[in-house]
Amino acid sequence: MRRTAAALIVLILALVACGNDGATVTTIDGAADPVRGLELYETSCMACHGVGGLGVEGLGMPWVGSDFINTNSDAELLAFLQVGRAADDPLNTTGVAMLPRGGNPTLTDADLMDLIAYMRTLNV
Repeated sequence: MRRTAAALIVLILALVACGNDGATVTTIDGAADPVRGLELYETSCMACHGVGGLGVEGLGMPWVGSDFINTNSDAELLAFLQVGRAADDPLNTTGVAMLPRGGNPTLTDADLMDLIAYMRTLNV
């Protein structure tokens, strides 16, 4: 089962890389890495945003099919991830704080761009 899931992720990432109409996520150093973004997601984001980005009710919003992700640019998503969202922010729908850098202060801006590249694979 794990091998099948890994193969499916690789296939999705390949399709995204080939057919994204030039909407490649880029960083100062070049293209962001959605595969590395997935690895970072599994260690830093999945506890709140769920397996495969499906969300955890009352904790973290789903990344799959997210209007927030789909309507914000990479720069806007980066800015959001850098500062997070307070629990009492009127736009917070869970009542749980989204900590800066997802609560992992060791994540660099390049790491966040890799996470954004992964987010984009969930919203094709």
